[in-house]
Amino acid sequence: MDLTFNKNEDHNKLLLSELRKRLALIKLGGGKKRIEKQHALGKMTARERIDYLLDNKKDSIEIGAAVGEGMYEEHGGCPSGGVVIKMGYVSGKQCLVVANDATVKAGAWFPITAKKNLRAQEIAIENRLPIIYLVDSAGVYLPLQDEIFPDKEHFGRIFRNNAKMSSMGITQISAVMGSCVAGGAYLPIMSDEALIVDKTGSIFLAGSYLVKAAIGEQIDNETLGGASTHCEISGVTDYKEKNDASALDTIKGIMDKIGDFDKAGYNRTKATKPKENPEDIYGLLPAARHEQYDMVEIIKRLVDNSDFEQYKEGYGQTILTGYARIDGWAVGIVANQRKVVKTTKGEMQFGGVIYSDSADKATRFIANCNQKKIPLVFLQDVTGFMVGSKSEHGGIIKDGAKMVNAVSNSVVPKFTIVIGNSYGAGNYAMCGKAYDPRLIAAWPSAELAVMSGNSAAKVLLQIEKSSLKKKGEEITPEKEAELFSKIKERYDNQVSPYYAASRLWTDAIINPLDTRKWISMGIEAANHAPIEKPFNMGVLQV
Repeated sequence: MDLTFNKNEDHNKLLLSELRKRLALIKLGGGKKRIEKQHALGKMTARERIDYLLDNKKDSIEIGAAVGEGMYEEHGGCPSGGVVIKMGYVSGKQCLVVANDATVKAGAWFPITAKKNLRAQEIAIENRLPIIYLVDSAGVYLPLQDEIFPDKEHFGRIFRNNAKMSSMGITQISAVMGSCVAGGAYLPIMSDEALIVDKTGSIFLAGSYLVKAAIGEQIDNETLGGASTHCEISGVTDYKEKNDASALDTIKGIMDKIGDFDKAGYNRTKATKPKENPEDIYGLLPAARHEQYDMVEIIKRLVDNSDFEQYKEGYGQTILTGYARIDGWAVGIVANQRKVVKTTKGEMQFGGVIYSDSADKATRFIANCNQKKIPLVFLQDVTGFMVGSKSEHGGIIKDGAKMVNAVSNSVVPKFTIVIGNSYGAGNYAMCGKAYDPRLIAAWPSAELAVMSGNSAAKVLLQIEKSSLKKKGEEITPEKEAELFSKIKERYDNQVSPYYAASRLWTDAIINPLDTRKWISMGIEAANHAPIEKPFNMGVLQV
């Protein structure tokens, strides 16, 4: 291996080490003392419940682990958004599990908690996946109630989705393993089946203190809404369980008896590992964002047998398109090429930039994959569309619009991996979060923003200098350098993959070696949901 490879490898493995450290801290939830308190009450933690429930010899992926990082610090923080979500298998059935983390503010719902729960329901709806709720929550976090209560994408949307999923025949199972209060009490009861753990689980619209204040009735919480009340008197819940493990075992039994689903029919053969060593990715991916590399070499380390059959290989070379298999699944890959390429006319094209011919090729390929019912995988390392008079006169806006149209109207499932840059309209054309990828994950090397930190800092610096000059301030070279440094530091924080993941712009930051697992599980989930409408790009300027 050459020196550059070794330097890249060291850099990317340090990024991976930082990811592991952050995830280890996130997995502590509200901290060791609160975990001990949970255990003292005879309860498992959210993560322990999920680990017990999921089939331990099968893969699982966590959605939104980094959600909430760096947010709500004035309120004590909200690790993982106060809820843990995993896609995995229960009794051999692929499903989603959503568990409130009672070690984080007693499982209270922050605004980002609602967004994360809605994302889980969105995944379940798109893929017709069963969803299991493990409820242990004090309800809405009242100091931020105005940001979570009344709007379309707020708390109430959860129950609307419960009803919609029920009408679609999507299995929903709830286990009340702690508090379940106020509006949140509707979630388990709008599920198909509801379990409650004796002595630790409770369901009521208002607790004993509020009942006394409202109507003067003196009653304790267990009598008001405990397991015996709801299983033997009200009939609200279906199963009374003696402890967490018993409840989770009952769920396993229910899942074991669910019938098979109508399949979408995506093509799968026996999986083979890449011929090229996937760990080479660490050395191939440059440490510096401006350096070139060949995306084909990355693809060879992601796909079965390292076979990548390129479509229109010699045309529009700053986007790679082609067919491959990932864990046996047939896929169409759309990837940004990050090396400078030469066209047949002898012109040079910058890597990572989308040109008119690249957009045209990608549009045609996306249409082909829809015609053949082949899921699409987007590998992003894009700085945007080419600018300048030549591009404008050549119709870059029109060709870019074609590509965005094709991505928007695609009916086959789409999966996006942000490898490097994800800037500006390039994010849109390469199936960013706004374009409904079934799953979207980022590598630790990713950046998401309107433009790079360096470019943005230069623009913002000019605005800042102009403002200061109007106030009569002199801008010395030293002052300018100081301003630039401050602006760039602030902007760099916002382009970080952790900033994006904390706000759920991506579903996770992942080890590049987990990319095959994410895409494979994503396509398997999508196979639960047959395509219901034909591909149609509508009115399009050709």
